[in-house]
Amino acid sequence: MKMNEIKNMTLNEIQQRLNDTEEELANLKFQLATHQLDDTSRVTHTHRDVARLKTVLREIELGARKPLSQQESEEA
Repeated sequence: MKMNEIKNMTLNEIQQRLNDTEEELANLKFQLATHQLDDTSRVTHTHRDVARLKTVLREIELGARKPLSQQESEEA
């Protein structure tokens, strides 16, 4: 997932994607521990996706970035 994709999401979409991605990361870590995971780089990529999502949420919380739905209403 790229930052451009995240920037074009609403606040609810970001939170939902974060929950889904964290759940996926937990499953991947379990598979890694039980030696069922073939592509171990997926753990790293998923971990970075979680970090990107949390970064955008924190920026919104601090006011450095406005949620997409707010930006659209101000432009109109």
